[in-house]
Amino acid sequence: MVSLIITTITFLLVSAAPNPSVQEAATQAALQGGDPAEAAERARELRGLDQPLYVRYMDFIESVYTFDWGWSRSRSQPVTEALGQGLYYTAQYSVPWTVLTVLIGPLVGVYSAANMYSWKDHAATGFAFFGYAIPNFFFGIILLLIFGVWLEVIPVVYNTDVAVFSVQNAVQLSIPVFVLVTGSIGAVMRVSRNESAEFQNAEFMKTAKAKGVSPLRAYAYHVMRPTLVPLSTTLVGQLLALFLGSSLLVEVVFGIPGIGRVTYNALIAQDTNLLLGSTLAFTFIAVIGNLLEDLVFTVLDPRISYDDR
Repeated sequence: MVSLIITTITFLLVSAAPNPSVQEAATQAALQGGDPAEAAERARELRGLDQPLYVRYMDFIESVYTFDWGWSRSRSQPVTEALGQGLYYTAQYSVPWTVLTVLIGPLVGVYSAANMYSWKDHAATGFAFFGYAIPNFFFGIILLLIFGVWLEVIPVVYNTDVAVFSVQNAVQLSIPVFVLVTGSIGAVMRVSRNESAEFQNAEFMKTAKAKGVSPLRAYAYHVMRPTLVPLSTTLVGQLLALFLGSSLLVEVVFGIPGIGRVTYNALIAQDTNLLLGSTLAFTFIAVIGNLLEDLVFTVLDPRISYDDR
């Protein structure tokens, strides 16, 4: 339902905007001494823009859910193929970034809560606020200048010729992954610190310690698990926000031909089909992310059930 609403709004916005192909046909006819109005009308007929709005909407919905997303004018290939190629490069840094954020963020938060108001807590909090405050694209430019231009440790522009599972690829993706991890770990760490601080002094923790349960097991089972229930909302929201927004900037800075840069180039080239396809791809990713969040709820807390919904 959410994806249907978003795709409908996207269709209405695209329909209300001037079509660059029609404008290009009119301009070309005027330069060649023809009739711009006639050329524009012919272009509209060829693209089905002369049909009623509801007819075009039904064709649009059918094409969306059958993955017939049209042809990319700027890349000279089907839109789905262009997005697939972009997603291939995006996954190379988004997968390790997500795994590191999910592992490091809650662990640092719980560790900070266990050492509350100590120098360890202040150091972890300072690192979290630094990553949360500094803009990702600016941080990426600074690190690229240091490690790419001055030290020449990483290539200035992403090299697509290296193998995916190679040391060279890991080196050139280390800085983008580090930038995104520092940007996403701040909110996750703060939420996990505040939530775990509430649980570590609870009665069940005192009982576990009295029974001789090791601190590692007590924190892993009695603190970490209930902390992850409210944290999963922040975690999914933070990762989706960075994936939809900051990843685009990071790909532009580091020259990664991922789905964010594909969207950016489509916007610059006014490639309507590719831009629309990118919007739909981001929409589906967000819907799937929220679905996974609901499923994680039921795994972490069996008391949560969606049977009556």
